[in-house]
Amino acid sequence: MPRLSFALVLLSLALVCSAYGLRSAYGQDLSAAETADNIRLRLLDVQAQEETLKARQQELDEALKPENIERSLAGVGSTRPEELREARRRQLQIQRDSTVAQLKILETSRLRLESALAEAEAHAYQQSARQVPTQALVAQSLLSTRWLLAGGVGLFALAVIAGLFIYQRAVRLR
Repeated sequence: MPRLSFALVLLSLALVCSAYGLRSAYGQDLSAAETADNIRLRLLDVQAQEETLKARQQELDEALKPENIERSLAGVGSTRPEELREARRRQLQIQRDSTVAQLKILETSRLRLESALAEAEAHAYQQSARQVPTQALVAQSLLSTRWLLAGGVGLFALAVIAGLFIYQRAVRLR
């Protein structure tokens, strides 16, 4: 009797696992399209950051002009205005160089994301193209599989009942 219950548990576990396998196979089709969407979102974020940094670079380029440096220090009194202007220019130049470096990094990231997006879209298209003609077959095969599994489980249950019946008769005859 314990072996029989163990066999039933194993059979039900196998059925659940096979049904889960079918569901996870369909989940992969969605993940390619979701991956492309996620890459698109990251690409938009990188492009927005690029635009912000380009605007900052333009501001710094404008601030680096000698007349603007002079204007920014107009209210500051000093015995050495040349040193103040040079310090301000160096500070602005360091900020501009940092912005340019960040722009280069973002450009590299954007190019990688664009190529990854193209690959992800191609992969999603290939998966959807493969799925279209087989959708009807998959639906039909799932229905057939369900009937086959139900029939198999039914036959197994009948075999178990018949085995129990034979076992009880053998015990009574002793």
